[in-house]
Formats: sequence, structure tokens, C-alpha cells
Amino acid sequence: MSAATALVADRAELWIGGRWVTSAGAPIPVVNPATEQVVAHVPSATAAEAEAAVTAAVAAWPAWAATPVAERAEFVRKLGDALEGAADDLAAVIATEVGMPRHLALAAQVRVPAEVLRVTATAAAKYPWREPVAAGEVRREPAGVVVAITPWNMPLHQIAAKLGPALVAGCTVVLKPSEVAPLNAYALAELAHEAGIPPGVVNLVTGTGPVAGEALVRDPRVAVVSLTGSVRSGARVAELAAANITRVCLELGGKSANVVLDDAPLDLVVPAAVQQAFFNSGQACNALTRLVVPGNRHDEICERLVETVAALRLGDPFDPAAELGPLISERQRETVRGHVRKALSDGARMLVGGPEAPGDLPVGYYHRPTVFTGVTPDLALAREEVFGPVLAVQAYPDSPGDALAVDLANSTDYGLAAGVWSADPERARAVGTRIRAGQVKINGVRTRDSLDAPFGGYGRSGLGRELGRHGIDEFVEIKSLLG
Repeated sequence: MSAATALVADRAELWIGGRWVTSAGAPIPVVNPATEQVVAHVPSATAAEAEAAVTAAVAAWPAWAATPVAERAEFVRKLGDALEGAADDLAAVIATEVGMPRHLALAAQVRVPAEVLRVTATAAAKYPWREPVAAGEVRREPAGVVVAITPWNMPLHQIAAKLGPALVAGCTVVLKPSEVAPLNAYALAELAHEAGIPPGVVNLVTGTGPVAGEALVRDPRVAVVSLTGSVRSGARVAELAAANITRVCLELGGKSANVVLDDAPLDLVVPAAVQQAFFNSGQACNALTRLVVPGNRHDEICERLVETVAALRLGDPFDPAAELGPLISERQRETVRGHVRKALSDGARMLVGGPEAPGDLPVGYYHRPTVFTGVTPDLALAREEVFGPVLAVQAYPDSPGDALAVDLANSTDYGLAAGVWSADPERARAVGTRIRAGQVKINGVRTRDSLDAPFGGYGRSGLGRELGRHGIDEFVEIKSLLG
């Protein structure tokens, strides 16, 4: 792996069929959100180049599908090890193009995806590729060519969550990362090649959604499209894929509730709730951005929140003391500011933060961590995903507390994640079973604590699941072989 400085550089090529192919597309600037400076360019692939990548994946698929599962899994495991080996350099790349503090990115943005790949390889060994039934057997077979469209906020993790299960399933992949933070994907393509993954099995196409992305999704040779992104993007992908009856897996947005029951230990709850809401400056689809609290503890919780949030340190992503970096772009910061201003005009009460830029950080797309209370279910702040460092506190009456807390938690169209806090874990689990969300975390457990647990959502949060054996399910066809 090259040094980190060499990875933050202009790229004019796409990785297609096991070789770097110079693109005819115009260059897209990659901006460092902490400095507001362009640090690199990548190609805006043409529709023809996207189709060429699918052609390469189609050509590579028969041999890859015929490769024994154990061998496919070993390639995935080796790729995970390669990510781990390049962790320091990759964390620096993430800090540069995403803005997450490097010391935090090292664990969350590199070592977690490395472990996702290894966990997926292990899951492949236990996966029910063949199951007996009364008149024969059920077989799970590779679906075919997969298009993986990944976001900018947790780029390597989302690539790993799609690439690993697709590869162990026997599928070949065309990866289209976000053009906002694509440099890490170039590094991954190089590592996949070094790991010995055969030509055409993994292909990389950078570019915009309306051109490269839509060309990939429209291609009738594609068996599965797996996208992580906004609800709008997911709806567009589903619309385009429907023309060819192409299967889609959509991991979309969230407005997730963190439910505090009346016996919860606040010394643990408040620091964890702040971390769960403001991780990666709130740019996480599963961020717990609504803190649902009992009325009789509301004031104490708010006092603790103000103290904890006010102490958070915003700063340069390469500063070891920084806890929050900038937002990804000027556009994203303006979107978040719009949500804050709307909440103020709607009558929510701001406890700390605000839309103004931090006075000590005049350069960079920084946004102060912000907390509101008085956020009723009808307000936009209670219903719309902000994707920034904004936490909404919602209080429920003390009696009958648990039922009303569940109602409040379920009062959005999303259902990606949730949290429940109680001194009694069984009580917390009982509440968790009633929350309509794909992943409910009890007393501070994190997604990364169980990377074999399925991840995905109800309602507008998407279709399908990622991680572990459930992630492999998305990339297989099921055949009944009778007789």
C-alpha cells in the first residue's frame, strides 16, 4: 500500500476487467471539507464505460460462480486482512475526504469494515448453501452480477457490507462509490487486486448517479442492485430497476429513537446518547437522533445534555483531540442549517448549539452540535432526517410510560434503528420488541459489537438486510431441486 499522501491524488482511470482504463469522462473535484480545498479529481464515467464494467463482470461471473465457496471466502478474508494492514493510510484518506477525525476513523471507518469482511467469510462456512426437503433439496446459488452503489459518510464500511457477501455468494461486482468521497474506493480496488481476486470480479466506476449510476441500474444484465443512500435515491433506483425486474436491496435513511425508561442510569445514558447522535458529526443513517425521555426526568436529562454537548471539541480531523470534524460539504452544512432554522421557527426550544459557524473555525464546513427540546411529533425535526449534529429531545408522560414511549418511538415513517435504556434489561428488551425498527440496541450496545447481526430497516428505511448470513441472502437465488 502506498503512503497516505500518494492515495490522495488525481485519478483518471476506472478499474475494469482487472486493469486501469483511462476514462473519457470529465474530472470531478474531491474537496477536503476541513480546508474547503480541492485535493484530487476522479473521472465522471460515461454510460458506455459503466456498461463496459458490467460486460467485464458478466465475463468473469461463470468462473467465479464455479469457484468453491471456501476459496471465495478466503479471498474475502484476505481482503479484510489487507484493509487492516493499510489501516493507518486509509484512516488518513477518510479524514481528508470525509472529515471524520483520523483517530476515530481508524477504528470505525477502516478496522470495522475489515472485520465485516472477515465475519462475512466466516458466515459463508456456515451458510445453508444446500438444505434437504422432503422430495429433494433447496440450493442457494449465485444471483449474478451485482451493482453496489455506496455513500460518502461511511464509505469503506458500506463497500465491505456489500462486496463481502456478494463475493462469497459467487457474484461479480461493479462498485460505484459516491463521487464526493471516492479515493478510499481506489485504494480498496488496488488491495483487491493485490489479494488475488481475479480480473473482472471487482470493478470500480466513479461518477454521478444520473449518468454512471443510472446506466448501471438500467443494464438488463445486472441481477441485483444494492444501494445505500437517501430515500429519494432509493426510490429512483427501484423505479429504474423495475423495468428489468432487477432485485434491489436498499439501505436508506433513519430518524431513530433512543428511548430512556424511567429507571435508566443517566450517568451511562447521557454520554452514550450524545455519542450515538453525533458520531461522524451526525452523518450516520442509524444515528439515534431522537432522545425519547420520561417527563419526570426531562429537565435533569436536558441539563446533563447541555453540559456534555458543550464540552465536545470540534476541530481539524488530524487533531488527536478533535471529537467532531466538519460536515462533508457546504451543501450539506446548508441543509443542516435549514433544519435548525426550521425547528426554531416551528417553536422548538434550542438548548445548545445553533446554525452559526463556530467562531474559532472560520474555514471548513463545521456545524456546532445542537440540541432541541419541545419537539412534538408533528414538527419537521421529529420526522425528517437531518444527517448532521442535531439531537431532538421528546418527552412522554410518566403514566403509562412504556406504552407512550413506544408510541413516540414509532411516530415516524422510518424504522432503521433504535435504542432502549433501562436498569432492567428484560424490561428494555420488552420495549424493544414493540419498536418498529430493524435493529434495536439495548443499553448502549453498538452495531459494531455484533457484525453478524442483520442491519436494515422498516418502512422508508429500505428493503433487505446487510451483514452476516442475512447479508449473503441478498445475493443468492433459491432453487428447489426435487426428485
